[in-house]
Amino acid sequence: MALGLNVQEPEETCADQNCPFHGELSVRGQTLNGEVASTDMEKTVVVEREYDVKVPKYDRFMKRRSRVPAHAPDCLDLAVGDTVTIAECRPLSKTKSHVVVGVVADEQDGDA
Repeated sequence: MALGLNVQEPEETCADQNCPFHGELSVRGQTLNGEVASTDMEKTVVVEREYDVKVPKYDRFMKRRSRVPAHAPDCLDLAVGDTVTIAECRPLSKTKSHVVVGVVADEQDGDA
């Protein structure tokens, strides 16, 4: 367990100063799970998370989603569609206040 979180430290090393594993960046606050929606920016990914909100008038739930920009360290190999865990950290730029700390391994069912 690294960082006080239940995530595995990556085997690959990096020289990124803003890496929570190999650099100086400390994490704090909340951790979120989501799916990588975009990797177009350099060292940044956009993580999209979906959640349900109850509408009292209709006594139903509606789906909402939020997109959170997060720092992607060099030691993690991320692609669009990966399910990741992000943790809150100090502000790294105008919009980035989260860093990717791990890739969640999807459970594959044997049934086809």
